Amino acid sequence: MKLGLGTVQFGQAYGVSNRHGQVPQDEARAILDRAAQAGVRVLDTAVNYGEAEAVLARHDTAPFRIVTKTASARNGVDAVVARARQSAQLLKADTLLVHAVSDLQDATLWPALQRLKQEGVFSRIGISAYAADDPAMLAERFQPDVMQLAVSMLDQRLIRDGTLARLKALNVEVHARSIFLQGLLFMESLPEKLRPAAPALTAIKEQITTAGSNPLAAALAFVLSRPEIDVALVGVTQLLELEEILEAAARSQPVLDWRTLALEDETALTPSRW
Repeated sequence: MKLGLGTVQFGQAYGVSNRHGQVPQDEARAILDRAAQAGVRVLDTAVNYGEAEAVLARHDTAPFRIVTKTASARNGVDAVVARARQSAQLLKADTLLVHAVSDLQDATLWPALQRLKQEGVFSRIGISAYAADDPAMLAERFQPDVMQLAVSMLDQRLIRDGTLARLKALNVEVHARSIFLQGLLFMESLPEKLRPAAPALTAIKEQITTAGSNPLAAALAFVLSRPEIDVALVGVTQLLELEEILEAAARSQPVLDWRTLALEDETALTPSRW
């Protein structure tokens, strides 16, 4: 299965559309059990996702491949490596991603991660990046095993400019995050900074409805249909949300002209600006 489960909500209240806060322990267990049963095989977490790593360590994660991320390099590369070793021991994590591309300005960081891979602490190493970071250039320079990128029906920039095709040519495994763009398609009312995007969003929703689908199913169908994407990460705050995603992912794909469903509004495509 292409779906992977993001776990930031297990460790903290996260997301502009999150009305439920941090996921309670019992609910986290139920979500993980159902995900495993459904064939989800990747969990995505990070050192700075609050308690997320600790929460995962309390549950049975044997069915999953765990991807975690580096701590900030502001305290030095030795501290990053030490914390990464803790993550590996705590979670038996398979993959380690550089969480902030700016940390790669320290020329000693990537070689240190390569040594962790050579030692067998992690099977694979990679980079979590944004469109503005020029992911194709990063892939050519560092030759990561995995890259995690924001890609969605609304944000098709890395498809249009050929970045994802270039990554696949370099044998990089692509994990897509923000596939619902922080739940933007599902919001009844928009934050003030996003109101200029309202007409475009309304038109996109109307196209989806006319095609006999809904925003959730369409957003999932888009990323699941992209051959360049290996894992499509979803985050949930309740078991019910996971059930809705699994049901929507199992539906037949709507017939849509995906190119017309992309947003062009830079602010709307950049949640840090919201």
